[in-house]
Amino acid sequence: MLLATYYLLKTVREQLVLSEGGAEVKVYASAAQAVLLLGVVPIYGWLSTKVARLRLIGVTTIFFAANLVIFAALGRAGVREGVAFYIWLGIFNMFVVSQFWAFANDVYTEGQGRRLFPLIGVGSSLGAWLGAEAAVALVARLALTPYVIMILAAGLLVGCLGITAWVHARERRTPDPIGAIAADEPLGGEGAFSLIRRTPYLAWIAGLVILLNVVNTSGEFILSKLVVEQAAAQFGTVDSTMAARQQFIGVFFGAFYGWVNLLGLLLQLFVTSRLIRIIGVRGTLFVLPVIALVNYAVIAVAPLLAIVRVTKTLENGSNYSIQNTVREALFLPTTREAKYKAKTAIDTLGARLGDVLQAGIVRVGTAFGASVTAFAWLNVGLTLVWFVVASRIAREHRRQTQ
Repeated sequence: MLLATYYLLKTVREQLVLSEGGAEVKVYASAAQAVLLLGVVPIYGWLSTKVARLRLIGVTTIFFAANLVIFAALGRAGVREGVAFYIWLGIFNMFVVSQFWAFANDVYTEGQGRRLFPLIGVGSSLGAWLGAEAAVALVARLALTPYVIMILAAGLLVGCLGITAWVHARERRTPDPIGAIAADEPLGGEGAFSLIRRTPYLAWIAGLVILLNVVNTSGEFILSKLVVEQAAAQFGTVDSTMAARQQFIGVFFGAFYGWVNLLGLLLQLFVTSRLIRIIGVRGTLFVLPVIALVNYAVIAVAPLLAIVRVTKTLENGSNYSIQNTVREALFLPTTREAKYKAKTAIDTLGARLGDVLQAGIVRVGTAFGASVTAFAWLNVGLTLVWFVVASRIAREHRRQTQ
């Protein structure tokens, strides 16, 4: 349900920001998220030391649901909020989705996690696919405005909180009362950045997240740029055609996310658990960089919208299933403080720092008139660095699990 909510909102995000700005605006908005997170992450870390697990999740979920109601009201009043909503959704994704996986890491032991995380990933992929398909239906068939979809998403978030409370109550009845009591207590006082700084394993994971996000955001920039160009060619760029461009972009990305998440679901059902069982967590770390390396080499040679759509579908589907599952599994042998504090900081600020780097790359590349091909070749080079970082994580993971 959480991922379904996110993909409803992700389609709304594309409608608003690309029709009001463009592909470059998306990149710069992502960089702005990192600046805001410099203040938000310490606040979240402080809050996690003061309240118990369920209350922490409840406070953040209700906060974001209320935000959606405010965005819907402002949008209906005629406020152009595409950039603000884009920034907000990035923060929402990093905190709420990361918090969900931290909750799963805390509830299950390492052995349980290895067995259950692929299954949880199936549920996540299914929810994401249903959310994307629902977005297409709501935009193309029912012609609902982005602001109505925001209200629907707020209701789904409240439903997610109810499910979380049920799981929390169920796990408190497990035969491990010491673990259950510990999970209800606030976390220790050490900050997230301190944990990352003194733990090489966490530092390398942070590096992986930053690098992965630079590569992925570059790919999203390439795709968004080609989609905006197609919408402008088909409908023009005057204000009177904004609604038509919004619908075109919404339908395109709704369908795109639908295929991405359908592929992710199939990979999660039939591939991910088998990969982890056969080549282990460490071996599975190298699957996505191999796919990315081939994809961007193809895009560099043939930078066409149809080709980029297919290659990004393959990359994102693998990222949301195989890579996401193995990345979450990397935190199984860590402490509760690392799972909630360091993991949240890595998933939020680490990812957004990648966006800052990508914003700088786009800024420089645009100033020098870099083509889509140039950005694709850059991603080929970054993917080679990705292999080096994955190798260091695999080495540290071996030490953590021995």
